[in-house]
Amino acid sequence: MDKNLLNELSVFAEVATAKGFRAAGDNINISAGAVSESIQRLENRLGTRLIERTTRKMALTDAGERLFQKASPVLKELTNVMSDLSNEQDSVSGILRLSAPRSSSTFFLDDLIAKFAIEQPEVNVELIYEDRKIELVNSGVDAAIRSQNLLDKDTHAVSIGPDLNMALVVSPAYLATHGKPKKPTDLIKHDGIRFCFNTPTRLADWAFVTRTKDTYFVNPQPRIIVNNLDSMIEFARKGLGIAYVYQKTAQPYISSGELVTLFDRSIPTSAKYSINYLTKRHMPARLRAFIDFSKQFDFAKDYL
Repeated sequence: MDKNLLNELSVFAEVATAKGFRAAGDNINISAGAVSESIQRLENRLGTRLIERTTRKMALTDAGERLFQKASPVLKELTNVMSDLSNEQDSVSGILRLSAPRSSSTFFLDDLIAKFAIEQPEVNVELIYEDRKIELVNSGVDAAIRSQNLLDKDTHAVSIGPDLNMALVVSPAYLATHGKPKKPTDLIKHDGIRFCFNTPTRLADWAFVTRTKDTYFVNPQPRIIVNNLDSMIEFARKGLGIAYVYQKTAQPYISSGELVTLFDRSIPTSAKYSINYLTKRHMPARLRAFIDFSKQFDFAKDYL
């Protein structure tokens, strides 16, 4: 609908309700002259007279009465819808829809969501754990929890969760068979258990740092490609190759001796996860509340 027509109809309905141009203008904070001009434009648009008026009196014509009876409920419904949308935007309520990688579940996100849900009882949470990267524009989610290397361009991100240490793990049996690499670049000669994102062609890089803290990557040929960290660790335990994984996930097997680590001093601390969302303009209050709630936690203390 033409926004000018909608405005003219709104002014007309106010005149009919207030039974006067000046009273209508006072109600909607415009002058009586502006009200008169709006009514005249609407009459010209429709090609019919809607209001008979003199300097002292006014009355709806038959056409005006029919228009008022038909348009008034519609305008009222539109007003109610807009009011509801505005209230929903300002109220911490409704459904908070999130997408997150499976690894974040046990690291911190399950605990965080539980505490947020307790603090915000009017918010229902839909949390879908999946390792594929979703498109924020058409996914229907309010935000995605992501690692730094998966953030979309032209979007916003807020760091969340604890610092994450990575580890290069391998079974003693594999090293006994294939030999132990002496430096990270030797990994190119070994079997890699590689993590993939959406497709097997998009693999996570293996990052290392020099003594001067410069970052470089060594990406061995994959013996196995998989999008699940637990599976990566299981394949490494079976002696099928070397895996680059979160240390926290592999720690029980490192402690038991089923896996050993390589090049600990050459592996950088991974960046935290981030809450990735499209825009700061007109952000739903439920998402703003979740972001603010996440910022207040000492994740190193609460979740590690």
